[in-house]
Amino acid sequence: MNKVIEADFLPRETNVGFSWSGSARSGMNGQRRILIVDDDHYTTHMVKVLLERTGHYLVLEENDATKGHQTARNFRPDLILLDIMMPEADGGEVAAQIEADPELQNTPIIFLTALVTRVEAKAGLQAQGHSLVAKPVSIPELINSMEGHFPVHEAPLDLSQRRDREATLG
Repeated sequence: MNKVIEADFLPRETNVGFSWSGSARSGMNGQRRILIVDDDHYTTHMVKVLLERTGHYLVLEENDATKGHQTARNFRPDLILLDIMMPEADGGEVAAQIEADPELQNTPIIFLTALVTRVEAKAGLQAQGHSLVAKPVSIPELINSMEGHFPVHEAPLDLSQRRDREATLG
């Protein structure tokens, strides 16, 4: 006897692979939605796992830069982490597509790149008006940079939440 078990992990829609709608912080349990676009699967997966371990983020990986804009339209992230150097389309091109899209133009973008040092990134060096985080990525530095891009009206993490986050990150 064969049994078929069906599990739905993503909402079904007729003309897209997935879609989450809503405003900022509308992910599961009030989590912020983060899209990572980077051709390096290991980098995206590591960042996804470590951010999700904090309990504050819902993260989607996209490893094909040519699909970055469409994935952002479908996922409606609260923030996009975008590699600069990728084959097919570089991060600057993907950022320009996102900025030209009226539905996404206000979505914060942070470039992840090995083109700058941590010192340069911490000094506020920017590319195309966007913050930079140096690779290899330091998760605490990344979270600090991300939190600086969310709307001010959202309550920042209180001291106990910061301690929990730091304990989770090790």
